[in-house]
Amino acid sequence: MNVVPQQLTAKDFATDQEVRWCPGCGDYAILKALQRTMPEIGATPEKTVFVSGIGCAARFPYYMETYGFHTIHGRAPAFATGIKLSNPELDVWVVGGDGDMLSIGGNHLMHTLRRNVDLQILIFNNEIYGLTKGQYSPTSRVGTRSPSTPQGSVEAPVSAALFALGSGARFVARSVDTDLKHLPIMFKRAHEHRGASLLEIFQNCIVYNDGVFDSFKAPSVASERQVRVEHGKPMIFGAEKNRGLRMRAGVFEIEAVTVGEDGVTVDDILVHDETNRVMANLLASMDSDQLPVALGVLYCNPAPTYEASVLDQAADVRAKSPNADLNKLLRSGYTWTV
Repeated sequence: MNVVPQQLTAKDFATDQEVRWCPGCGDYAILKALQRTMPEIGATPEKTVFVSGIGCAARFPYYMETYGFHTIHGRAPAFATGIKLSNPELDVWVVGGDGDMLSIGGNHLMHTLRRNVDLQILIFNNEIYGLTKGQYSPTSRVGTRSPSTPQGSVEAPVSAALFALGSGARFVARSVDTDLKHLPIMFKRAHEHRGASLLEIFQNCIVYNDGVFDSFKAPSVASERQVRVEHGKPMIFGAEKNRGLRMRAGVFEIEAVTVGEDGVTVDDILVHDETNRVMANLLASMDSDQLPVALGVLYCNPAPTYEASVLDQAADVRAKSPNADLNKLLRSGYTWTV
């Protein structure tokens, strides 16, 4: 008798726990978007794991009806790596904030990315430490006033996307918390990718850093201040879709131009190639008022995953030495009696 699989819905991925974030927090939108996306990617609760560290974003495992681990500060990527190596069949998601993932957890994140462990890594970037009451974080901008920088931060901020690309990540994408059309698309792309997928989500902290992304997120400016990049398509933006990106003549940098002005045509506009790491770096570096913020998949160029390589190596050793004696191995080589 054939059993028809049950069609899951978003409710199947919502727990009975009361969701506790500050009213208006961007995390609510991200949670709802991800719960709706899970059935669409064919996820099942018994095959899915959410791993988090410490911070507001780290509450995620409590609200997802899947397996979950609320781990220690900055170490979520390390725990997730162990889970994936132990059971590669599991679908493992890592959730953390900019402080958790890029400060104390920066080292763990870097090695997870360079190893290319098959994980979906979500960074909720609100440019502040929200849970511990508003101290500046690694992504906070110069001049950010906070309890720990009352005169304004003097540190250059970390770019999550540039950090990931510099660490050897094979998939780097960006979205915003309240865009419930674009965000699920990025979840799906990250899930499709085999290897470490890093998705930075610009998320509003309504209490300690409200409106920090309004310069490109606010509805009144979004069309002019965001460019949604798609592989193989010209990088065009603007309310009238007449603005675009091109390489500045004589120098290796991107500039924003208007089609129809100064002889600019559509043919001058750069076409996005998500397999081009150099282009991804240029897009991730756009942070001036003269250039839009690049959202979408900046880079996607798959490579063998860490856990697959480790398991293949172990299988190869077992095949070459099927009768190996572990007890003999432990007593071979340089040993001594105490």
